[in-house]
Parts: sequence; C-alpha cells; structure tokens
Amino acid sequence: MDTDSVHSGYSHHSSRSRGSNKQSERSSRDRHKSHSRDSSSRSDKNVTISASSAQPQQPDQSSAPTDAQDDNWGETTTAVTGTSDHSLSQEDLAGFGKETEGPVEKLNCVRFLPLALALVLGLLVLITPLSFLVLPQLMWPERLQACGTACEGLFLSLAFKLLILLLAGWALFVRPARASLPRIAVFRALLGLLTLLLLLSYWLFFGVRILDSQDENYQGIVQFAVSLVDALLFIHYLAVVLLEIRHLQPCFSLCVVRSTDGETHHYNLGQLSIQRAALVILEHYYKDFSVHNPALLTAAKSRAAKHLAGLKVYNVDEFKAKLKSYLLDCAGSDAATAQSRAKIAAAARQRDTSHNELYYEEAEHDRRVRKRKARLVVAVEEAFTHVRRLQEEEKKKPPGDEMDPREAAQAIFPSMARALQKYLRTTRQQHCHSMDSIQAHLAFCITNNMTPKAFLESYLMTGPTLQYTRECWQTRHWTLVSEASVTSPLRHGSEFQLKSSDFSLVVTSKAIPHLKLIEEYVHPKSHKFVLQLQSETSV
Repeated sequence: MDTDSVHSGYSHHSSRSRGSNKQSERSSRDRHKSHSRDSSSRSDKNVTISASSAQPQQPDQSSAPTDAQDDNWGETTTAVTGTSDHSLSQEDLAGFGKETEGPVEKLNCVRFLPLALALVLGLLVLITPLSFLVLPQLMWPERLQACGTACEGLFLSLAFKLLILLLAGWALFVRPARASLPRIAVFRALLGLLTLLLLLSYWLFFGVRILDSQDENYQGIVQFAVSLVDALLFIHYLAVVLLEIRHLQPCFSLCVVRSTDGETHHYNLGQLSIQRAALVILEHYYKDFSVHNPALLTAAKSRAAKHLAGLKVYNVDEFKAKLKSYLLDCAGSDAATAQSRAKIAAAARQRDTSHNELYYEEAEHDRRVRKRKARLVVAVEEAFTHVRRLQEEEKKKPPGDEMDPREAAQAIFPSMARALQKYLRTTRQQHCHSMDSIQAHLAFCITNNMTPKAFLESYLMTGPTLQYTRECWQTRHWTLVSEASVTSPLRHGSEFQLKSSDFSLVVTSKAIPHLKLIEEYVHPKSHKFVLQLQSETSV
C-alpha cells in the first residue's frame, strides 16, 4: 500500500549538510590520529610492565570510520511521521549499522591440551580392565578353567562399575575449559599421576604373575580386573573431594578494587590457589562490576591538567638568595612587605577556588543529563504509542500483511534516534551501544510487549560487563601479577593484581576470623512475675 510520509524539518537539511559533516568528520579524525600518536608516544615512557598475552586495545567504535558504524546515526537517520505502515529514510538503515565482527582468534593448541590428556587417560582406564579379561582368552584359551556362576556374577559387576566410572569421569573431567591458567592445576596433575601409577602397578603385576606363568584360574583374573575398577572408583571419589568439595567452605574474604574508578566488591572464597582464586574473581567481575568506561575519566584528567597549568614552580635556591639579601638589607619598607603578602594571599585564593569550578561543572553536567533524559523519555513514549497504534491497525489486516517486529523497530527508531544519541553522548556511553544493538533491543521489547521504561532501563542504568557486546569488554586477556607463586594457596594478607590493557584489579585477601559462640541458658520462669495486690483499699 503506497502511503505518503512527511519528513521532519531536519531530514530536509540532512543531505545538504552531509558534505560539511564529512569534512568536519575527516578533520576530527585527523586530529584524533595525531592526538593518539602523541598519547601513544607519551604512554610508552610510562609503561613498566608489558603483558605479552594481553590483547591490544581496539579503537573506540564511535570514532571508527563510517564503513563500520556511522557515529552520527542519531542525526543522519531520517525521522518519519504520519500514519505510514513502514518507515522510510533517505538511506538504508541497515547500511549504517553493519555488525563489526570481532577479531578472529587463532586456535591455541595449549588450550585443548588438558582436555586431550584427560581423554587419553580415560581411554587407558577403560581399556585396561577389558585387556585383563581378553588377553588370557587370546593367548592360552585351552588351559583356562571354566567360568562358573560366581565368575559370571563378577562379569556383571565389572560391567556396571565400568559404566558408572565412565559416566562419573565424563561429568567431572570432560568439560570445556573456562580459562587458560598460567600454571598447571596441582590437584588435577596429582590425580592424573596417581591414576597412571595405579595402572602401571596393575600392568606390572599382570605381566609378572599372570602372563609369564599363564595362570589357569580365570575367575581369579576376573576378580583382579574388578579390584582395579574398585581402586579407580576410589580415585574418582578422591577427585570429587579435592576438586569440588574442598573449596566450598569459605575461609578468606577477598577485596577487589578496580584501579581506575575505585569500584570495590568483596567475595568469600575457600581454600584455593592464587590462580584459581583469580579465575573465580574474573568470573564474578564480568557479572558484578559495571562496564569499564574510559570516557568518564577524561573530565577528571582535564580538570587536573587545568589545575596544574595554573600552578607556578619556584626555584628554592633563588628564594634562599633573595631571603638572605632581604635580611641583610635593613632599609626594607613596610609597604613592600604588605604588597608581597597581598600577592601571596591572592594567589592562595585563586587556587582555593578550584573546588567551586568542580562544583559548578558537576551541577551543569547533572542538569544536562536530566534535560536529555526527559527528552529521551518523551520520545520513547511517543514511539511506543505509535507502535501500539500500528499493532491495532495490523490486527485488521490479513495474516500475510502483518509487520515483523524488526520492521516495526526500524519504523519507530528514527523518531527516538537523535534524542537517544544525545543522551548517550552526554553520559559518555556512545561507544557501548551501536545502532544495530539498539534496534535489536527495541525489536526484543516489541516482541515481548514491554513498556517504554523497560526499554530505557538498559541505557539509563549502567549494567554489568556481560550485558554489552564483546567490543565493550576492552579485553579478555589478563595478566596475573603476584609475588608468591600462583600455585601456592591463599593466605592471610596475600596480594595480587589482574592487569588488562586499560586497568587492573587489585586483590587483597584476609582470613575469616574464628567465631566462638557461647550458649546462655534462660530459665523458662525467669521472665515471669507476680502481681501482688493489697487486700485493703481506700474507701
């Protein structure tokens, strides 16, 4: 159905001002490149620890070229009004928000090495008892004694024990690795070594006492294989205790502080090594800490630079020489002394007004945020009202002409795009949300019949790191810095750092104190009382 759509006043001038916008963007990119080169040359002088495994920081998505994502999508998107069924724009909306594929990570063979070793060891554990039963049947079958009822019962027991051992080993060991640790896991290596020693001992005993002598008692051979499976089941029980149960009881309280903004969280952990504790902290970091936003730190740096620019550097030696000449000169006037004191007081007052600048700057920023938020809330409510009107119109149409939620999101997105982008720029969140992610979230809200408040919650409140795209995680490679060995257990006062490309997590461990409870017995009749009334009363 052809419908007439009325473009907003800003959309008429968007094509006319696109050339000037491109020129300004090109000049801003040139200034950004020169600034990044200067900042990189300055940062190279301050770097003291280089993380070899850390991933280099990706450039900001908002400052990337327009082929990856248009930075001015809130201004170049054409707002369409009227009662049209579908949204129209001067350019295709899908062209602005192309999904940027993350960096292709190379396959790391070391990552799958523990899993491969576990599979090989599990295969050896499964084959060894069966080999004990098959080899005598192949090498001297005519000399073996007949297997009676008891021997057949041992076959049944061996089959079920092997099945249980297979399922238990699969549940405990055959799991995808959550992270790549810098050192081997001590308990896992100990259990693997213990299993290898057990298998080697049984193979030596089988070769010396059964293969060489060609033992004819087949029931004893079957019982020997059953004893091996029993020992392997006990090793699996030991693995469950060491790997899954030992660290469940909290023993230490870990304080985690992010170095850039000072955000702090506390976690209670059990008896773990330093590298395992670091892994647990990183898992909690991605779901508990708010996303790291470097743009929020630029204002504090600019204020500090402005404050340092207003300070003077004095030469101490020159000051001492002037002081000495002043003391030797007895003809000093009181007027000169009063003038110097006035200058010093004026300079002190000028330095003391820096807190006023900070106060008014934060007040102005809060006012702008409230203003942008009010405009955004009104724009989103009007857009959702338009969606509800479209849904009512779609119910009257045939089933084949209904609008898809993605199409509905694209239809109402231009009306709120500019207000949303201004709010994100004011709160410095523009690099955390791309146009495609906003449209996908809008389509999700429309599909599940959510309110405008539910849609805005993702942008008005800063969420945890995992709620954003992987480009906003900054890095997934961390460097563990610790004075003690990373395989040593946690102790009271242990300190270590988890460094990424932009910030670090400083972790301090403190032992949970021993609590002593004392019972105090309260007699059931101790809280009762007797009310005595006088027999004589006044008339």
